[in-house]
Amino acid sequence: MGKVVVVGSINVDMVFTSDIRPGAGETVLGNTFSLVPGGKGANQAVASSKLGADSIMIGCVGADVNGSFAIDNLNSAKVNTEYIDVIHGVPTGVANIVVAENDNSIIVISGANYEVNRAVIDKYKNIILSADIVLLQLEIPMEAVEYTLELCKKNNVDVILNPAPAVELSSEMIENATYITPNEHELKIILGKDCDTEEEMKKYPNKLIVTLGAHGVKYFDGNEFKHISSYKVEVADTTGAGDTFCGALASALVKGDRLEDAIMFANKAAAYAITKLGAQSGMPTLKQLMDDK
Repeated sequence: MGKVVVVGSINVDMVFTSDIRPGAGETVLGNTFSLVPGGKGANQAVASSKLGADSIMIGCVGADVNGSFAIDNLNSAKVNTEYIDVIHGVPTGVANIVVAENDNSIIVISGANYEVNRAVIDKYKNIILSADIVLLQLEIPMEAVEYTLELCKKNNVDVILNPAPAVELSSEMIENATYITPNEHELKIILGKDCDTEEEMKKYPNKLIVTLGAHGVKYFDGNEFKHISSYKVEVADTTGAGDTFCGALASALVKGDRLEDAIMFANKAAAYAITKLGAQSGMPTLKQLMDDK
């Protein structure tokens, strides 16, 4: 079983649904409320674990009920939580999500996620360097992401960087990552909005793996652009599809799959996930994916 180490965010999403969105100073009665485990790091750790990898989570939560809830949830998905630090004086990362009038409004509090700093990376350096592949996102401080990329590059540890929320990436970050998995919108941001994205992709063969939603996945293999077709499925909920893709890609690569085969596997996992409700709850197990022909 290959080892995937995820360095990233751990959140709890508080989801309210209502027919009416409250205005300033207004109180309305809602319909439902749910606490949902989230954070791109935690999501990707769960996805890789469900798909057969030895998944380890490195991150921070607050010394609060939400932190306990998040860790318990990761444990239930067989993610190793030994390297999650509990931080006093700051809350676990949360997102307040109001779903109303066919749209949503979200307030995110990063909380303990912004305690994932260089000291945390140094503390768990040996765990990171023991990985077959490391998964990173951008919901923790950029300094920690850059430092982890540098550390892994120097020690020949492969890294998948999921550049979300998207910001323009330095050339050093792009060089230090083994694989980068933006969607089409994120690609323009990370490279610079005015660039020719296809020409830029040619500079980084087998590195920029661009997810295109219903149009599949595209990457440049050094000779030509490869296009992996999407699966035609009935969509129930697209939440977490990108995180499922990243976790699945990591789990396939650590098993020794060729890149193209790993992308096809990840594409199938993401397609399965969007047929179910919920981000982590909709992610497939390896058995479900293999049984789903």
